[in-house]
Amino acid sequence: MRPRIDRDRCVGAGMCVLRAPDTFDQDPDDGRVVLLDPAPPPHRHASVREAAQTCPSGAVALG
Repeated sequence: MRPRIDRDRCVGAGMCVLRAPDTFDQDPDDGRVVLLDPAPPPHRHASVREAAQTCPSGAVALG
């Protein structure tokens, strides 16, 4: 699993951080998503998938 982010689409809702805090964070300056772990281990895949599904702007995708 390879999560991808699109900071231009991000609206800073923070759903990804709530669902997968070990993989995503929010930039302290603008609140938009930051990818912490581009290759999360298998035990985090469910939470990363949920983060992508709940992102209101579609800024988080999976590859």
